[in-house]
Amino acid sequence: MGRNGYTKADLEQIVGAQLENLNAMHDLLAIMKLQNELITNANKKLKDEIEDFKKKIKPYPTGHRKKS
Repeated sequence: MGRNGYTKADLEQIVGAQLENLNAMHDLLAIMKLQNELITNANKKLKDEIEDFKKKIKPYPTGHRKKS
């Protein structure tokens, strides 16, 4: 790099590195979207299972005592 700024080769190298970084960020974003979908599906399944479980359980008898 000279005192007048960047050379064409310098700029091409910078742009190439930026493109690599952009592609890597795109790949990571795709992975994160997939993970988010998996987590959302797991949460929905768990919520449904909890609702089913709550419907199946019977309340514990408390044995209400009569007051004298």
